[in-house]
Amino acid sequence: MKKVRFGIIGCGRIAHRHAEHINNNGILSAVCDIIPDRAEEIATKYSAKSYSDIDKFLIENRDSMDVVSICSPNGLHASQTIKALKTGYHVLCEKPMAISVADCGEMINEAEKANRRLFIVKQNRFNPPVEAVKKTIDDGHLGKIFSVQLSCFWNRNENYYNKSEWKGSAEMDGGTLFTQFSHFIDLLYWMIGDIKKVYPLTANYAHQNLIDFEDSGVASLEFYNGAIGTINYTVNSYQKNMEGSITIFAEKGTVKIGGQYLNELEYQNIENYKIENLKESKKPNDYGDYQGSMSNHDNVYENLVSVLTNEGVIATNGFEGLKTIEIIDKIYSSAKTVK
Repeated sequence: MKKVRFGIIGCGRIAHRHAEHINNNGILSAVCDIIPDRAEEIATKYSAKSYSDIDKFLIENRDSMDVVSICSPNGLHASQTIKALKTGYHVLCEKPMAISVADCGEMINEAEKANRRLFIVKQNRFNPPVEAVKKTIDDGHLGKIFSVQLSCFWNRNENYYNKSEWKGSAEMDGGTLFTQFSHFIDLLYWMIGDIKKVYPLTANYAHQNLIDFEDSGVASLEFYNGAIGTINYTVNSYQKNMEGSITIFAEKGTVKIGGQYLNELEYQNIENYKIENLKESKKPNDYGDYQGSMSNHDNVYENLVSVLTNEGVIATNGFEGLKTIEIIDKIYSSAKTVK
């Protein structure tokens, strides 16, 4: 079977993880970053071509790349994805898909026009307890979902933002829900359903003059299926990440996925059913002075290759990526800022 050939745009920290899994599942042909040394570092390690100009990167590799992985800052995802699709490539876009609903729509439209696949990275869907609870819901063991509580309590300190050229910027980052917690919002949509109304409050308590948006927020939720819920999130957990959890209260049971990054099945009490024999959870993405979500990019690339070579079913498509951004947009566009 012919190996899938990849290129990467944006050679920051997350790109190294992408390159590793590309190497395990296909061929890394070329990389591109506006800072040449960053691109050269990954290119040298994986015997790929290095570029600092995105147009040359896309045009010169038409015969040696099938998929472009977008690993650039959030605010560039839409324009770079569209450019890659128009040039004829399939695209895997890191989270968040974009930072505006309109941009997501354009990305989906361009994929359709080009007859190319648009994959969105949502690696938390592969967390063993998340997969197990999703199957439990789909199989009807919980019955009707009554309510859900999403808690995101992480630490992102001054150093985290000062070390980045773009994090904390409204134009390139977009907001705490986009960069830190879009995976969690995706799981609300994936597991519980689409959200009809939100009633949010946001505030910036500990990051004044450091970021352009909130560092904390709460929101009450009304789902189209009748369920209600809450989101409580912050990057002010003292010194380190505390918790990333989803608690579901339903007709036939209660279940909580917890740990620092949705990696533990902390509680279950389900009528005539028990979730058992979970696979061991992987470690989180470790960036030295802070940790991110569980490192499931291997599953993301295995799914992508399966879809392109063996009629596999796409794990997260552009429409689902759009729904995450729609929910975040509902929160931000109606949030009352506490001062």
